[in-house]
Amino acid sequence: MDNMLMNIGLTHYLVVGAILFCAGLLVVILRRNAIGVLMGLELILNAAGINFVAFNKFSAAGRLDGQMFTIFIIILAAAEAAAALAIVLNLYQRTNTVQIDTARALKE
Repeated sequence: MDNMLMNIGLTHYLVVGAILFCAGLLVVILRRNAIGVLMGLELILNAAGINFVAFNKFSAAGRLDGQMFTIFIIILAAAEAAAALAIVLNLYQRTNTVQIDTARALKE
């Protein structure tokens, strides 16, 4: 079991990050639901965080730059989720749906 853990390298982390990024991008492009688009954006931000931590682990021993960037990404994602939830709730209150297409029709 220990031998298997020793073989995990930078490439493995980058592949996981790329899969998360591609999944998030597909969700953002293909979904018409505002909640789904927000979940896709969270996947994209998490993929960036994984890449920062992986590059930090394998490039700069003893430094915490990647972890600090990842903490800022998590803070940004929390703020984005709070603001986007307020927008989605306002959209639902006005249109009784969270479909993005109906938001385009709102012109006052």
